Amino acid sequence: MEYKISELVKKTKIPKSTILYYIREGLLPEAKKLKSNVHRYSDEHVELLGYIEYMKKHFGSTNEQLRQILQNRNQSFSSSSSMITPLMNTLCDIPADAKHYTKDEFIDAYKVDEVLLDQLLKDEILSPIHADDFTDKEASILKLIDYFTAVGIEYEILKLYVFHAKALSLLEQRMQVQLCGIRNEENFPTLWKIVFETLFYAKPYIFNRQTYKAFFSTLENEILKES
Repeated sequence: MEYKISELVKKTKIPKSTILYYIREGLLPEAKKLKSNVHRYSDEHVELLGYIEYMKKHFGSTNEQLRQILQNRNQSFSSSSSMITPLMNTLCDIPADAKHYTKDEFIDAYKVDEVLLDQLLKDEILSPIHADDFTDKEASILKLIDYFTAVGIEYEILKLYVFHAKALSLLEQRMQVQLCGIRNEENFPTLWKIVFETLFYAKPYIFNRQTYKAFFSTLENEILKES
């Protein structure tokens, strides 16, 4: 469907000046020019405007971050493959200014025991985003392993974290497949909100509440024993 700028403003509730600004910034494609002063916008503009506003409001995304994401999208942002593309940079949780190391550089920089490093990689407690590409994220897990060792606790609990994380990832993948299977132009904005809000709001809420309940139960039992 095609829209005049006034219709696009009405449909998205985003001011004309903001829409034109996003076009200048490279976040939105140019409108189709019918005549020198006659432009038409598409459903893709509607989808992208919804996405841009959502990411800015809920994740504080900058224009540069959004530009990098949107430059790599398929022609239609609502295609099933590009539906999850915007999640990837966020899920990898690596800052844009992070320092990267090869394996050898990482070992040298952090004085890592290579045998231990290989075991952590095998157990997937360390899981670099790309092969031979380590960052401070991996170093922070190594520091945690040092803490475990210092108090005499084996890191089996972290291996269990990996096990359950894999199981959860399969559920999340299942959700994504189902959402892509029912996607259409009308429900797409709701579908990507489901993906984002499940992963970044519901997941920590559900997990942290269950942890709270477990800790609280332990505390209650200790109090009962002392009374």
